[in-house]
Amino acid sequence: MDLEKQAIQRIKTASEMSFAHYGQPLVLADSGGKDSAVCRELLMRSGESFEVIHNLTTADAPQTIYYVRDRFRELEDMGISCAVNRPVYQELPTTMWQLIPQKKIPPTRTARYCCEILKESGGNGRFLVTGVRWAESRKRQNGRGIYERNAKPQKSRIILSNDNDDRRRLFESCRVYSKHVCNPVIDWRDQDIWEYIRAEHIYLNPLYEMGFLRVGCIGCPMAGKSRYKEFALFPTYKGAYIRAFDRMLENRKREGKSDTTRSWKSGEAVFRWWMEDPNVEGQIELMIDKDNEIYY
Repeated sequence: MDLEKQAIQRIKTASEMSFAHYGQPLVLADSGGKDSAVCRELLMRSGESFEVIHNLTTADAPQTIYYVRDRFRELEDMGISCAVNRPVYQELPTTMWQLIPQKKIPPTRTARYCCEILKESGGNGRFLVTGVRWAESRKRQNGRGIYERNAKPQKSRIILSNDNDDRRRLFESCRVYSKHVCNPVIDWRDQDIWEYIRAEHIYLNPLYEMGFLRVGCIGCPMAGKSRYKEFALFPTYKGAYIRAFDRMLENRKREGKSDTTRSWKSGEAVFRWWMEDPNVEGQIELMIDKDNEIYY
């Protein structure tokens, strides 16, 4: 079975489970990236009913915002329901620039509170389709599957990494209220994604034409040194982060939190530390408190 047919079969199976569990169609979590674009095409080719949501991170590049807006307009003209999910923290609307002062630490590779709140909060109580792939990271290869049931406690989570997994019957019969996920292109390589995009003439986010290898929040620590290019192209975002860091420091000072980095003297200084400027002194140690809040 070729990759496209296999992915479509996974979508059809997920669609059956979605109607069985929730009585509603699948929901594509569209990030505006290339993997979401491929999943969107596969869903349309599957013939199954589906809806689309986009989690607004408030730190995406303008190109991503306009790209998603245009795609949603096209989908809605086809009768496909689309919605933008706006982030909420502690039951109140929030943005990246509000979240940083609230959390009182910058988002980092280990303190990824931004992903949880801004990117992964939508779709509760629905069966989602995402473009997650094993090729993207070792963590995903070890912890993500074709079908997933996210539940609390964590030990109740079910991950199926094989189309013929013996636990399929358990997964399909489990109707507890939780978020179910299908990752139809989980085993596609980068080469497979790009070949499919070219062969099927799938229109992508313009950021890829600008040399971007990934589409996400401007300044995401997971992007490494690519952040320097991002802030050169989008300097307004640099200013927004610095102002958020200034407010973060004000909140830290108000609560009497010490600065063991010896470098967080201003929002500009925090920004340099955050960008891993080798000329900035000090280190930081992240810890978890009793409420699972990250601090140092």
